Amino acid sequence: MKDVVLWAGAGQIGLAIARRVGFGKKIVVGDKRIENAQAMADIMNNAGYDVTPVEMDLASRESILNLITEGQKYGEIAILISAACVSPSQASIETILKVDLYGTAVLLEEVGKVIKNGGVGVHISSQSGWRMPQLGNEIDDQLATTPTEELLSLPILQPEHIKDTLHAYQMAKRCNEKRVMAQACKWGARGARLNDIAPGIIVTPLAVDEFNGPRGDFYKNMFAKCPAGRPGTADEVANVAELLMSPAGAFITGTTILIDGGATASYYYGPLKPQN
Repeated sequence: MKDVVLWAGAGQIGLAIARRVGFGKKIVVGDKRIENAQAMADIMNNAGYDVTPVEMDLASRESILNLITEGQKYGEIAILISAACVSPSQASIETILKVDLYGTAVLLEEVGKVIKNGGVGVHISSQSGWRMPQLGNEIDDQLATTPTEELLSLPILQPEHIKDTLHAYQMAKRCNEKRVMAQACKWGARGARLNDIAPGIIVTPLAVDEFNGPRGDFYKNMFAKCPAGRPGTADEVANVAELLMSPAGAFITGTTILIDGGATASYYYGPLKPQN
């Protein structure tokens, strides 16, 4: 039996993280498109890792539980890489909330029930959640602690309060960060840690979809005018994940690390600041 890595979302960021933390362990990668999971498994197995692909729909609790059950065939769940999502250019408001918000909440909750002592998890959210007005303590508490099956019924998430798919995505990512804080307390009772990374524009196939989508010019302007002057890479996100998931990060849990080349700073205090 081996320690098991559960990896949700067969994309470039998850791949970069899995390569850092998955050696010597069994990795189970889940994605809604099994061909994506298979492609990631092939890359890693050809590099000496031990990876099994499975089909997993983040919007389905049953599917998430099947991913966990598959992992438990090989040993204890030691690591969670939560990197599955849909972007504002890829999906409807309803789908974004169902996948990115509800599905992530279920994944963190269910893995938290079985994570081993000493286990670690990292969720990938987004800088987008940082460019919304503060929602207030009451709504933050609701996003953090509402039972998962009631989340999508919250008044703040009803259609009349969601302007467009970008707003839905921002709400989902804000919720992700609050859920990580609340779940980290429960993970801690099992001797495990959970953190969040909020990347800015990272060059991945998903980002390329955005560059070519209706908000493409917006995103290109964002990385051009951030202090770093460029988009980031998946390996730069993995650098942070490796710290958070290693003994060097043993005192870090329940927090979000913003890694966006300074885009959020520029949005509030630099050339990206909206003109009123």
